[in-house]
Amino acid sequence: MALSSQTTALAQIPRVHIFPTAGEAADAVAEHLLATVKRNPKSVLGLATGQTPRHVYAKLVHAFREGKISFCDVETFNLDEYCGLTASHPDSFAAFMQRELFGLADFDPRKTNLINGDVQDVVAEARRYATRLKESGAVDVQLLGLGTNGHIGFNEPGSASDSHVRVVDLADETLSANQPSLIELTSVPERAITIGIADILHAREIVMLATGSAKAGAVRRSLREAPSTDCPASFLGTHHAVHWYLDNAAAAEIG
Repeated sequence: MALSSQTTALAQIPRVHIFPTAGEAADAVAEHLLATVKRNPKSVLGLATGQTPRHVYAKLVHAFREGKISFCDVETFNLDEYCGLTASHPDSFAAFMQRELFGLADFDPRKTNLINGDVQDVVAEARRYATRLKESGAVDVQLLGLGTNGHIGFNEPGSASDSHVRVVDLADETLSANQPSLIELTSVPERAITIGIADILHAREIVMLATGSAKAGAVRRSLREAPSTDCPASFLGTHHAVHWYLDNAAAAEIG
């Protein structure tokens, strides 16, 4: 994958790329995903939601609309979903994916795997999703964002490295961070279903996009400290193929 000429590889830390702006970092992530799909049109992608990947998805949609790529054979798995929301609810992650990506390109709905948060038995839904994920083999590229407390997916501090798809209680810091993104709800749901850390680490390749000064502490802990349940993203250091894409603000504490 060709990186921007403004990219800097961080000394002593492999596969960390720092860009002047958040937009440039997101552009590089989009190019990484596009290159993956071009090499293998039947790629399996693990996808994230939230504000961080929105620019990435916009670049994928742009490439599709220009006729440079097709996603019709790509299979996707989303990281997580709030409990208690229908797929059509504006604040669900399923609705986010439809607005930002799936509904704007040629993804096959039969191949876009989403967690159903609107079920009575959320434990059974977690088992169903875990089974489906296992049946797919391995995700080719897992896209991640980073919580200010070091969470990946909704694997909050305290999550074990061998955790799998499960129901979780969201940390207060996560609830506060997600509050501004709500569309209709007045408060963030307190429970969610998430892919586990072990599931993330099973991916063939992992791409982390972290931007903004609010993420600087979590980036430092993830890259500089030993793997620990205190900072779930630190477990990424045990994986053989993790690519960190950061802007200057997020990278401020690791120089």
